[in-house]
Amino acid sequence: LETKGYFLPEYPVPKKHNFDSFLKEISTQRIESYIKDFDGEKHSEYLDRLNYELEQIKTMGFSSYFLIVYDFIEWSKNNDVPVGPGRGSGAGSLVAFALGITTLDPILHGLLFERFLNPERLSMPDFDVDFCMEKRDMVIDYVSKKYGSESVSQIATFGTMAARAVVRDVARALGKPYALGDRISKMIPFAPGMTLDKAQEEQPIFAQSIKSDTEVREIVDLSYKLEGIARNVGKHAGGVVIAPGSISDFCPVYVDRQSDSVMTQYDKDDVEKIGLVKFDFLGLRTLTVIDKAIQSINSQKNDGKAFNIENIPLDDQHVFKMLSSGKTMAVFQLESAGMRDLIKRLKPTKFEEITALLALYRPGPLNSGMHTTFVDRKHGRSPVTYPHELLEPVLSETYGVIVYQEQVMEAARVLAGYSMGQADILRRVMGKKKIEEMEEQREIFVKGCENNSIPERTAKEIFELIEQFAEYGFNKSHSAAYAVISYQTAYLKTYYPEHFMAAVLSTELGNTDKIHALIQECKRMNINVLKPNILSSSKMFLVNEDGDIEYGLGAIKGVADTFIKHVCQIRETNTFN
Repeated sequence: LETKGYFLPEYPVPKKHNFDSFLKEISTQRIESYIKDFDGEKHSEYLDRLNYELEQIKTMGFSSYFLIVYDFIEWSKNNDVPVGPGRGSGAGSLVAFALGITTLDPILHGLLFERFLNPERLSMPDFDVDFCMEKRDMVIDYVSKKYGSESVSQIATFGTMAARAVVRDVARALGKPYALGDRISKMIPFAPGMTLDKAQEEQPIFAQSIKSDTEVREIVDLSYKLEGIARNVGKHAGGVVIAPGSISDFCPVYVDRQSDSVMTQYDKDDVEKIGLVKFDFLGLRTLTVIDKAIQSINSQKNDGKAFNIENIPLDDQHVFKMLSSGKTMAVFQLESAGMRDLIKRLKPTKFEEITALLALYRPGPLNSGMHTTFVDRKHGRSPVTYPHELLEPVLSETYGVIVYQEQVMEAARVLAGYSMGQADILRRVMGKKKIEEMEEQREIFVKGCENNSIPERTAKEIFELIEQFAEYGFNKSHSAAYAVISYQTAYLKTYYPEHFMAAVLSTELGNTDKIHALIQECKRMNINVLKPNILSSSKMFLVNEDGDIEYGLGAIKGVADTFIKHVCQIRETNTFN
């Protein structure tokens, strides 16, 4: 089978255009209107970057890919389907920003195009797009209609017999008591990537049971033979394949009996290997919360000016004050106990620090103590130092700490004269810790540093330091895009607390524990949540004219939707005194 290149669906462009010229026309028009008031130097910086990116996209043959994503995002925005500001490395592309695929200016926030598409290492671009959970299917529907339902398909995933599950399955198949399979399974640590071998190393009691108990040994011996094989078929959470013809011309298909939907029989990796292109349509609950809150705010506004979350300033000190207090329950990605503790210590005062928080609050940086260094340097408890003075412009935003993968790339460019494409390859090699390739890169780096009069010994020291950080470095494009959602939810909680909390409560109707915790938070915020009232409550939690939250009947266990609908209808037809 020939699988060179990619099979992209045909995006319908106007007659006088091809993919490249149409992409150029739209993105140039849009960026021109964005930069019309910029001064000459800045103006040309944006146009130069745009033209450079367009040239690379054209060379790699991905113009139609950008147009397809632009088209369904544009449709979503025009049809009231909330779309996220971007996620993953796509936020580093100015073309994506111009097309409205992402909403963060990559030049302003120091995001790199090569982290997304590297001209020196051809690989498929991958825009992961977040949509409101309740309306995501509308977008998949639109894409199906546009490219033909036989060309659009979701992707299968295969559940494998992992260590804990395989032991239970084998015990059941052998007719052993449930308790035995359960006992063995519970000896195996619950961790991602756990194997039977690893479990024996980490849990001496498990290894001992295998030696001393023949029944356990019999089950585990058989489990070894089955471990890792596919057990059942599922559906990929957000992956959708769009082919330039019928899916079955490119790969086998699988019909899911329960939903009667068609999926590819290959999983996402094999789908990409044969050259089909995967688009990620992901559902994000927080976008639903923001959407509900905005609708609620605007339904009660009487000044004729609709509230638009896109227009809020990213430097509002009241928002940072609220965040610094650690009262961040229901704020996107900032609500866990550990994160709250870190926020209280950091006391963020600018948007860039929220971006850094999301990158620092992960196991690697936390274990290495990077977060403590960052906090101490911000508050002047320890001096801000740089591995080399040339790195000051690259690392000043993060107080001399290398937090992002993009900083690793910039460091290689500034110190050793790497091109951005080469720098991306260095970042990947460092992240994957491939010894041979690392040695090769070390030589190139040291040689490049010589041209900047950096002695060999210093160059080697700097390389080791960068290598140490590269292991934990996070993708700044992803962090910055998600920081936008964190900031937006914090803004709503600061300025429109009742509407925000009502929206959060409405998206958690089925989760009694969460509802209870959120109502406690409302009490702490002095927001009055009324008791359920058959005369005024609806299915969702709503803010009434007095600024109190009406209890959502949908959150009461055992109350059917049909009953709620019936009650609301009667209320509309009868007016009660």
